[in-house]
Formats: sequence, C-alpha cells, structure tokens
Amino acid sequence: MTCVNNKQRSILTLLFLTFLCTCVSAQNPTPAADQDRPVVFRKATIHVGDGTVLEEMDILFDEGKIVTIEKDLPAPANADIMDATGKHIYPGMIALNTQLGLTEIGAVRSTNDQRETGRINPNARALIAFNTDSQVIPTVRSRGVLLAQITPVGGMVSGRSSMVQLDGWNFEDAVVGEDDGVHINWPRRNSWSWQTRTISENKEYPKQVAGLENFMKEAAAYCGAGRTGERLLKLEAMCEAIAGSKNVYLHMHGPREMMHAVQLVKKMGGKPVIVGGHESHLIADFLKREKVPVILMSTQSLPDSQDEGVDGPYAKPALLAEAGVEFAISHGGYWEQRNLPFVAGQAVGFGLDYEQAIKAVTLTPARIAGIDKMYGSLEEGKSATLIVTAGDVLDMRTNNIELAFIDGRKIDLDNKQAELSRKFMEKYRRGK
Repeated sequence: MTCVNNKQRSILTLLFLTFLCTCVSAQNPTPAADQDRPVVFRKATIHVGDGTVLEEMDILFDEGKIVTIEKDLPAPANADIMDATGKHIYPGMIALNTQLGLTEIGAVRSTNDQRETGRINPNARALIAFNTDSQVIPTVRSRGVLLAQITPVGGMVSGRSSMVQLDGWNFEDAVVGEDDGVHINWPRRNSWSWQTRTISENKEYPKQVAGLENFMKEAAAYCGAGRTGERLLKLEAMCEAIAGSKNVYLHMHGPREMMHAVQLVKKMGGKPVIVGGHESHLIADFLKREKVPVILMSTQSLPDSQDEGVDGPYAKPALLAEAGVEFAISHGGYWEQRNLPFVAGQAVGFGLDYEQAIKAVTLTPARIAGIDKMYGSLEEGKSATLIVTAGDVLDMRTNNIELAFIDGRKIDLDNKQAELSRKFMEKYRRGK
C-alpha cells in the first residue's frame, strides 16, 4: 500500500486548487442566445461578399436570417435600430484548412487531437474531435472569423473535414457542413531536409503515387459494387467523394503533380480542390479549364523556389484572379487564423482587387465547402452571419470589430488576450 504523508497531501491539494482556479478563470464566453427581435443597421457601407459594395444602405435581419437590404427601409416596431453611418458591414470570414479546436497548445501533446495514427484514414472525422471550449476560438472570432473548416492532418489520407460556426455548445451544435470532403496529402517529388538544409529527390515518389492510386481505385470499385457482406470503413468513407457529392482536397504544390492528381480524381468522378498550390499560377489555364478551385496558403510566407521573386507569395492571388481561377485564401494552423484578414489584405497590396480579397475569405470558401446557400455573402434569405467594423477589416491598423452576429445571435467578442491587454494597459496607466 502506498502511503501519502501530510507534505505530499498538501502539495497535491495545492496543485489541484491551482488547476481548478486556472480552469475557472479560463472559461470562454457563453454561446449567445437566439435572436429574439429584429435588428436594423442604417446607412452602412455593406460589402456583400460577391464583389459588390452597397453605400449608405440599411440591412434588416430577423430570426437569424437577412430579411432585406435597401435604402431607408421601414423598420419593424420592435426592432433594435442602430446607426451605422461610417461603419462597414462584412460577411463573417471563413477559415479553411485549419486545426482550430483540434489543438490547444502545440507543445503539449495531450491537447493535440488533429491526426489519426496510420497512413490512410479517410474514415477519421475531425468534427467529433472539435472542442468548442477552446480558448483559442474567441481570439479568432474577435478578428471577424466566424466560421471554420476543421481539418485533420497527417498521413497520406488524413480524413474528413467539416464546417462549423464558432459559437456553439458542442460540435453537434456548431456544425454547418458535415464531412464536406476527404483530405489527401499527395506525395512530393522532392523533399526538404531540415537537418542538412537541402532539397533531394524523393526516390519513393513513384511507389507512393502508385499506392495512393491503387487505394482510390479499390475504393471506387468497392463503392460501385453492391457492397454486401462485411463493411470496409476506410473504403466506405471514400464513396461520397468518389461520387462527386463531397470534395477531394488535394494538398500539393507542384504543377505536374497537380495536373496528374486532378485528372485522376476527375476520371473517378470526384470533385478535386487544390490546397496549397504554391505553383498553381503556372497551370492557371488548366485549372480554369477544368474548373478546379484553389485554396491558397498564407500570403505571408517565403518564396517557394530560388528563382521566385520575394513578392511571389503576395502576388499569387492576383495572378489567379487575373487568369479567372476560382480561389480562396487561407492561413493554416489554428491560433494563426486571427491573422486571416491581414493575409488577404497583404494580397490587396500586391494587385488583388479589394472586394475580390473579401470574396476570397467569405463567399468563395463557402462555395468550395458547399455552404454558400446560407453563408458567405449578405443576401436576402441567407444567414445573418456578419461583422460590423469601424474601419477596413483587412488592415491591422483599422480592424476594429465592434459587433459580430452568427445566425443573428450577437456574439461576445471578449477573450483572454483582450483581458490581458486591458490588465496591462491599466498597469501602465497607473504608472506601475
């Protein structure tokens, strides 16, 4: 029998109380209640999300949906009416390809639930691991990101992502687009060694691609058959993607690899979406012809090759827009999503039209993920998921989110980082 002396008992009690106090002080804001009365904003600059801007317009939403957008609209008798003169109203931004809610602290293994063991896991569902109580979520919301694609990582076939709104009680309450697609990490022809800081040829590339192709062909055969007898969950999880009702997200960068993967997925009847696409601008004509959208990674990154200009990552959105390729802008990671508007703003400084940048983080992500009937733009009948700002949402100097609504519910924008900011501003105000 193990005996615990008084000193050990005191230490254990102290540790427990410290943990308890930390948990109590770290509670997230309670999810907002359903909208109980109409809301009207008057004389706002409304960025629809589809590339158009409406100056000095009124917007009315009720029961979580936008009722109308027009000048000098008659307000219901019981409406909350707010003067939005000089304010901007945008659709809530959408973070694609993120581990938000799957990872809390990157260096603490027990808070990481973003990957499954093994190499091929199409049956792994990120949604059921989504933690709505993550302290990171409120910090992201406060920058105008109100929806996210919760995405697994790792292996060759990582699993399935889902679309969620960022003010839910649990994952069932938060989901707005369940299992929107399967994520495949296409093998690379060349690999980078962090130890030697060199790029070398991946000699296993042909074998890896052949293995992936064989798996996809096996899944296509399984899904096309009568499927009697034992269920094969990994193959069954590919059926909707192969049928084209869900996306096949191809995480890759090289031009030849992208063309090969797109042709393979389309041959099987799937809908390919390129994720990453560092060199997608080099095959823009092909992507436009095949109607393949691209989810670009962060513009705030280094060039991908020695002969690429230092402004290469900043200018890629403008190059794809000029070529007519449908694209969205993402940022990757989890806590990093708070910088999503500034990543889009970076592209504006290098040739991308401002409203196209807004579209790349609102309507286009919604279209790609299949939730554009309700989210992504400010139109009659759609969800009242929007933000009200005092300035330019894409500029970190003026990104002042004053109000946010998800499905008409007024969201609490406070968070731990804002609390710390207030605390230490008060410290210096007192001259401490």
